[in-house]
Amino acid sequence: MVLVVPGSAAAAGPRHHHEARARVWVTTTDRAELLHERAPVAFGRGASTQPTITVNPDQTYQRMDGFGASITDSSASVLYRLAPRERDQAVRSLFDVKNGIGVSFLRQPIGSSDFTAAAGHYTYDDVPAGQTDVALRHFSVDHDRAQILPLLRQARRLNPQLTILGTPWSPPAWMKTGDSLVGGRLKDDPKIYDAYARYLVKFVQAYAAAGVPIDYLTVQNEPQNRKPGGYPGTDMPVRQQAAVIERLGPLLKKASPNTKILGYDHNWQTHPGDVGSTPPGEDPETDYPDQLLDTPAAKWLAGTAYHCYSGDPSAQTALHQAHPDKGIWFTECSGSHGPDDTAEQIFRGTLTWHARNLTIGVTRNWGKSVVNWNIALDSTGGPHLGGCGTCTGLLTLQPDGTVRTDAEYYTIGHLSKFVRPGAVRIASTSFGTTGWNGQIMDVAFRNPDGSTALVVHNQNDDPRTFAVAVGTHTFEYTLPGGALATFVWPRSVTAHPGELPLTGATAVAYPPGEGATLAIDGDASTRWSSGAAQTPGQYLQVDLGTPRTFRSLAIDSGGYLGDYARAWQLSVSPDGQHWTTAATGIGIGQLTTVNLHPTRARYLRLTSTTSSPNWWSIADLRLYR
Repeated sequence: MVLVVPGSAAAAGPRHHHEARARVWVTTTDRAELLHERAPVAFGRGASTQPTITVNPDQTYQRMDGFGASITDSSASVLYRLAPRERDQAVRSLFDVKNGIGVSFLRQPIGSSDFTAAAGHYTYDDVPAGQTDVALRHFSVDHDRAQILPLLRQARRLNPQLTILGTPWSPPAWMKTGDSLVGGRLKDDPKIYDAYARYLVKFVQAYAAAGVPIDYLTVQNEPQNRKPGGYPGTDMPVRQQAAVIERLGPLLKKASPNTKILGYDHNWQTHPGDVGSTPPGEDPETDYPDQLLDTPAAKWLAGTAYHCYSGDPSAQTALHQAHPDKGIWFTECSGSHGPDDTAEQIFRGTLTWHARNLTIGVTRNWGKSVVNWNIALDSTGGPHLGGCGTCTGLLTLQPDGTVRTDAEYYTIGHLSKFVRPGAVRIASTSFGTTGWNGQIMDVAFRNPDGSTALVVHNQNDDPRTFAVAVGTHTFEYTLPGGALATFVWPRSVTAHPGELPLTGATAVAYPPGEGATLAIDGDASTRWSSGAAQTPGQYLQVDLGTPRTFRSLAIDSGGYLGDYARAWQLSVSPDGQHWTTAATGIGIGQLTTVNLHPTRARYLRLTSTTSSPNWWSIADLRLYR
């Protein structure tokens, strides 16, 4: 038997022995701290009574491409209102890794979007109404040479690891039904599909020749948005997108083999308005990404791109589980606001919504990128031609000519400045949900240099204290209400021994409470809870499905303070009939780690052995080799 008795020193928090330190940057909702570097925090040894974020670098997920926004025509126009010196400072604040936030991913409109400063909408091959240009003799990107391309080249000089995705809002009007950039579909003609594929390839070639290589390409922004509000848009059902991709793939492989194609490029779920606008007799294709990845065109797709305007990030995990061989990129979301919201309300609301849904929600759901919409706008939310009148940018040009960094600058910056391209997301327990539950939530990454970046958001309006544990290394920290923070520590901070996956395990509990399986689902934001005061004899029992050998067990009661077992017993069994007591202990806080001699068992049973007015909750049960 191995007894776990953390002791009074553990109850007081981690003990420090000149351990490694984590650097800390914080942004608060009142702007008092804006990516402000605080004093570093030292790792100690010992347990904590607080909810504990357990970081496990041995468990890895997706590789990250980058984080950023779009230099739209409007953004370029706003930046060019600045004098050259001030414009250079603004661009450096965005793309310089050391002196700015190191934006590492841009999504560039191919032609016009709603955010254009031009007098009218445009593509790269516009001809008079009634005419066509199937040979693309009039193709030109000259519109972009004055402002957009120079900014892109400067961005690439400042951050050579910059990734660029190109996306069209509309094909040229002569390719479409209705002969308009606003609405309509591609003409259902193989010659048009072929011309559009060649149009996109010519864009990639023209940009590369201008010094801006294109890494990714989508074939249509928001293909289910059938009624764009006065700006370019195209209804492109799955069969048409697949037809274009099947022609584009071989052409791109020959002309620009390093450019990858992404599909869909629309919301987490089909917007109700898009469902309602489906032509009579047609499928609304509410499973558009799945349908597209089930077509022959999928062979040419690196994966799928998503937006934020309907649904939630869990759709990304659902698609990953259905198509684990394809990547997921998040490519658009804009902050917005009501007409009477104050600047303080806009900043706070945008910071907290984006922190939990994008900074953390997207990345915890397999997203390889987090990309906002406009990188810069003026104080009126423009210029724009149709579309969104309440959108916000990373930078805002004020009426007095100064440039203000806004909430999206920080929700992106807490990632882009510290999580380098090529970083890998690693496992970390997180207690918050994208739908808001008032808890601490987080996401962790291992950088190519071996350092770790942990991004943490306090969803609650009040300060919250938590701990961070990496193996036997632990620190405690308190974040103000609504704050967003990034912690970075060196590779010398080592981790736990390997975690054993609980895939296929099942669980039962007495009382059934909120569902025993929630204790073994690998999600610390869900929990089994007794639903009643603790009494002796309550238990959680797990069937691993097959005998497993383990050396330690983590019993994590999550973010609900006080819901840990005051006293407990761990029993093990090879068959569910014959039980042996493996450990007993007294709980003092949210996370209890039980260290054992090598133990082999198929069944585990945790039993409460005393009474307490608190409920007993287990958010996450973890086994280690």
